[in-house]
Amino acid sequence: MSTTLLRQSTVRSGLRNFTTISKIARPATIPSFSRGKATLPDLPYDYGALEPSISGQIMELHHSKHHQTYVNSYNNFTEQLASATSSSDPAAQIALQPLINFHGGGHINHSLFWENLAPKSSGGGEPPSGKLGNAIDQAYGSLDNLKKIMNTKLAGIQGSGWAWLVKDTETGALQVRTYANQDPVVGQFKPVLGIDAWEHAYYLQYQNRKAEYFGAIWDVINWKTAEKRFE
Repeated sequence: MSTTLLRQSTVRSGLRNFTTISKIARPATIPSFSRGKATLPDLPYDYGALEPSISGQIMELHHSKHHQTYVNSYNNFTEQLASATSSSDPAAQIALQPLINFHGGGHINHSLFWENLAPKSSGGGEPPSGKLGNAIDQAYGSLDNLKKIMNTKLAGIQGSGWAWLVKDTETGALQVRTYANQDPVVGQFKPVLGIDAWEHAYYLQYQNRKAEYFGAIWDVINWKTAEKRFE
């Protein structure tokens, strides 16, 4: 999937991008949309394929319930925005923008997240190579050091949010950045690898031991997808 960027300060641009995206899930970085509506992408693996790192029960609930809710809500609020726009109601349009940002961001983030993961039998956990591997070594010294930095950032998130390895499109440099709630990676940064720190991503399995989840998820990270995004 190629990344579609959504920001409420530029909601019209974001909505324009959303309406042009195909609904078919691919091993790239495009969230799924059909005729201007968000659609839930199929996973490229079974719900239980990431065990023991992530349980099948969590994957099923996370994908079919939580992600589906973001999809449904985004569609609902964009329809309301279209109505508010056609009726020239600026107050309603402004009120809807944070809701579209939250649910649209949730759809974007999760669509990227599913592709960040792969069963071990399909290469999950295999270290990055090529340009991305070299960039990680140059920026962080080693992959293990990057993992420590990202896990520290994840543990420091207060409430809900994400940690992302991003590429600065102006300098080409890698950065580790955290985003609150469902804020998507936008502007000068391009998402390379994201890890969900919301409780629904781990609590049924790890409960209050979220550090164990942050450690275990690296065993099923799909670095091949991350390499394609970095390119």
